[in-house]
Amino acid sequence: MSGTAGHTPSDGHPVIAPRRVSFDWGRTPLHWIPDEPVATHVINVLHLLLPAGERWFVKVFKEGLPLITDPGLLDDVKGFMGQEATHSVQHAYVLEHLAAQRLDATDFTKYVDFLFERLLGERPPLSAPIPAREWLRFRLSVIAAIEQFTAVLGDWVLAADGLDRAGADEVMIDLLRWHGAEEVEHRAVAFDMYQHCGGQGLPRYARRVAGMAVTAPVMLYLWASGAAHLLRHDPQLTGRPRYSLAAHNRAVRRGLLPGWKELGAAIPRYLRRSYHPSAEGSLRRAVAYLAQSPAARAAVARAAAGATRRAAGAA
Repeated sequence: MSGTAGHTPSDGHPVIAPRRVSFDWGRTPLHWIPDEPVATHVINVLHLLLPAGERWFVKVFKEGLPLITDPGLLDDVKGFMGQEATHSVQHAYVLEHLAAQRLDATDFTKYVDFLFERLLGERPPLSAPIPAREWLRFRLSVIAAIEQFTAVLGDWVLAADGLDRAGADEVMIDLLRWHGAEEVEHRAVAFDMYQHCGGQGLPRYARRVAGMAVTAPVMLYLWASGAAHLLRHDPQLTGRPRYSLAAHNRAVRRGLLPGWKELGAAIPRYLRRSYHPSAEGSLRRAVAYLAQSPAARAAVARAAAGATRRAAGAA
């Protein structure tokens, strides 16, 4: 293990803590980007993957907590866990909203649950003879690789004014940008956790490469199959709708989805030996959005009101 978390952010190191946000989905339409079912459902894949995925992040990090010897990293990891748990809950509420509009994704989310709970659970699948420490290191490397993409996506959605021009639902935009801002805010934590617990030297780097080698193709597959599933089961689409790469690329050109080059370039950056995620995205932009997000501002107000009530009660 390395002795320090290695924080070297270019524009400050934030205090990472969960914001207990909430959202009202009562007026959010199924196609929350008007006349763009493909772009809508490509982004909706987040709601299929994140409830199970971010619960898994928290479980794996709990296993790693006893290995942390750096107090600063320990604080960051606990804050990261709180943020990820909140993300999981809020995206699960969106799944409930989709189901209420007759778009039931249960079959797909059961598959995602199996992936995280069984194939990547506390014990290696099929009783594979992998030492417990090595299995933990592998899963931490996968989380670090996933967080590379979530930081890129978070930074993209914060700047994606194409969504505003298209008239996208304001509540969904706030959810995505609040989440994206927190992904940028904690962009380095999973990487620092892996570096701290992942061994030393070339073996640690090799494990990091292996984590990305597994993560990138699996994420691409899950995203394409998830979008296809949502389009097939969309009750508002007639005929036999299918995911279309041409429609996806049209949405990219309109600024409704991130570009392939933008996503692909995240991989070689991550694989540089000297890489650190502190340079990924704009922390200033993330902090600025969190200061204006309706959901985040309401969460701050609720927390302050609760603190006032507790102080009055204590007096």
